[in-house]
Amino acid sequence: MAAKRDYYEILGVSKNASDDEIKKAYRKLALKYHPDRNPGNKEAEEKFKEISEAYAVLSDPNKRSQYDTLGMGGFHQRHTEEDIFRGFNLGDLFKDLGFGGGDIFTTIFGKSRPRGARQRTFYQDYGDYITREKDYDKSLDLNYELEIPFMDAIRGGEKRISFSTQQGHEEINVKIPKGISTGKKLRVQGKGATDPYTGKRGDLYITVKVGEHPVFKRTGNDLYVTKEIKLSDALLGTTVEVPSIDGPKRVMIPPGVKSHSKVRLKGLGVPDLNKGTTGDQFVEVIIDIPKKLTERQKALIEELRKEGL
Repeated sequence: MAAKRDYYEILGVSKNASDDEIKKAYRKLALKYHPDRNPGNKEAEEKFKEISEAYAVLSDPNKRSQYDTLGMGGFHQRHTEEDIFRGFNLGDLFKDLGFGGGDIFTTIFGKSRPRGARQRTFYQDYGDYITREKDYDKSLDLNYELEIPFMDAIRGGEKRISFSTQQGHEEINVKIPKGISTGKKLRVQGKGATDPYTGKRGDLYITVKVGEHPVFKRTGNDLYVTKEIKLSDALLGTTVEVPSIDGPKRVMIPPGVKSHSKVRLKGLGVPDLNKGTTGDQFVEVIIDIPKKLTERQKALIEELRKEGL
């Protein structure tokens, strides 16, 4: 199967083309390649399918945005042919061009438009896992990726986001639950695309990406920090100050601690998204072994060696 061409190239417009420019380009090509004007011409039929697919994507703000972001390959990994044409109606435009006002999906593929399939969906709605069965047309749902700071994922909060739909530009406030992690999804009901036939509106799914932190590392609901100590402190024990999400904490390091040992600070980790519990913080102890010693330090180490250390 031949690789698909760039949609902008197919319609002969630039990537910055306006909606009107895209529509005009499609009208011109549709007049030339429409099956009613080219009966039995397979080449013209394939060309008409190609330009209609391009227009179905570029005339839809959400699909165009995804295409611009993902490129041809990435877009087609996420969208089937039916996804692309679902909700796409050219009846009025075809009437203006002097053709019948039938469904474009039927015109191109010889079968009726796919309707929403009844299926079971699984999503997270601000911290609660919900399984719900519904009539679901996934083309009406919009996807949004939101990157949040590391501490916002732990403490929670609210973020204002903006996105585009057929209705235009929208801005909403999104609640960030405490303990959310990268890859989790938030669902905002009724903020997706609108079905032009039923008026039904899909949902907005926000995929969260949590930023890195210069000090803390997170694994599940546990936090990790490292703390360097001197060799003498490792042998004799010491008390050190370490950062935590609640502020600096004093931690006792026991005598004889080994490098890469971990000291646990119970309950100073990340709140669990659903259970109401909290993870722990672990302090990984790193023993600083000096590369160079003074003459006095060498003498003292020699004395320790004589004593069996």
